[in-house]
Amino acid sequence: MRVLVLGGDGYLGWPTALHLSEVGHEVGIADNFARRGYDHEMGVDSLVPIESLQARAAVWQELTGKAMAYYVGNLCDADFTYHIVRDFAPDAIVHFAEQRAAPYSMVDRQHAVYTQTNNVVGNLNVLYAIAEINPDIHLVKLGTMGEYGTPNIDIEEGWLDVEHKGRKDRVLFPKRPGSFYHLSKVHDSHNIEFACRIWGIRATDLNQGVVYGQQTPETARDDRLATRFDYDAVFGTVLNRFVIQSVLGKPLTIYGNGTQTRGIIEIRDTVRCIQLACETPAAPGEFRVFNQITEFMSLKQIAETIVNASPDMVKVEHVDNPRVELENHHYNVVHTGLVGLGLQPHLLSDTLIESLFEITKRYAHRVRPEAMLPTIKWRQPSSVISN
Repeated sequence: MRVLVLGGDGYLGWPTALHLSEVGHEVGIADNFARRGYDHEMGVDSLVPIESLQARAAVWQELTGKAMAYYVGNLCDADFTYHIVRDFAPDAIVHFAEQRAAPYSMVDRQHAVYTQTNNVVGNLNVLYAIAEINPDIHLVKLGTMGEYGTPNIDIEEGWLDVEHKGRKDRVLFPKRPGSFYHLSKVHDSHNIEFACRIWGIRATDLNQGVVYGQQTPETARDDRLATRFDYDAVFGTVLNRFVIQSVLGKPLTIYGNGTQTRGIIEIRDTVRCIQLACETPAAPGEFRVFNQITEFMSLKQIAETIVNASPDMVKVEHVDNPRVELENHHYNVVHTGLVGLGLQPHLLSDTLIESLFEITKRYAHRVRPEAMLPTIKWRQPSSVISN
C-alpha cells in the first residue's frame, strides 16, 4: 500500500512511518514542524535528542534501502493538502497532524483558538481532498479517549444503541470532553462521520489512550532514528513524568486524589494498531471507531506500578489538580476491535523497565525539573499569550 502519514515528524507519526515502511508499505510524510516550534515557545525540549526529519529519513534509507517521500507544509493550506494527496496518491492517509496537548489548548484564548482552527480546519481540508481526488482513500484518524470524558456508563467503541420512548436507534456515543483540545477532536469525529455518511468515504477513528514508551524495534536500530520523549507539564504524559521523577529520586506528583482513571497503550502497540487499521480498511461509507487502549488504570495504580518497578525508594505526593475533572468516576471501556484484528498487547507491568526506565536514566541530565510543575489552570481563562 501507499500510506501518507500526516504529522510524520512527531512522537507517534515518526515511529509509525518507520513501522509501516518496515512491513513493506510505501510511505510518505507531511509535516510543518509546528511541534518543534512549541518546544521553543515553552522553553523545553524532548528528553531524548531528535534529529531533523531530513536526517532521520536519510538514515532510514541508508539502513534499509527504503526511501520515504516527505512534504513540508500546513494542512490549513488547502492548496498544500490537495497537492500532497494528488502527488503521493495514497491508498490510506494516517492523520496525526494536530496540536495534541490539552494544557496547551487551555493556556489562554489565543491557544484555544489556534488549537481548534489548526485541528478542525486542517482535518476538513483532508476530508475534502479525499472526497474530491479519490474517495476510495481510507482515512485513519487519531482521536483520543478524552473525547468521551468520564460518563457514568460503559464506554462503547464509538457508537451507542439507545431506546427512547419506545423507539430504538444507533447514535454516536455522547461526548463530554475536558479541554478545548479534546473538543477539537470531537468536532473532527463528527465531521468525519458526516463526510462518510454524505460522500461515501471510508474512515477509521482511533480513540487512543495515554501512550507510553519511547522505542520501537525500528527506532531502536540507530540513535539518529529516535522519536520524542516529552515530560513537561504541557506536552508530557503522566507516565513520563512519574518515571522521570522516580529516576531523579523525587516524589511522584499525583493531581488530586489519584482516582482518575485513564486508558493507556504502549508505543509499540500504537504503531501496530495503525498498521492493522490500514491493512483492514473500513468499508465505503463506514465510519469505524476503535478505542485504542490495552488497559486502563487510575493515576494511583500507575504510580504504584512505577514505585514497584523502580530500583530506588520513591514516594508519592498529592498536589492540587490544575484541571477541572471528576476524580471519583465510573470508567469501563470496550476495546475489543483492534484485538479482534490481531493486536497482541504489551502491558505496563511487563514493559515498564524495558521501555522507560533505561532511556530515562541515559538522558536524565537533560531534565529540567521545573518544567514538570503545572502552571496552566483550567479555571483561570486568559487572553494574554504566556511566554
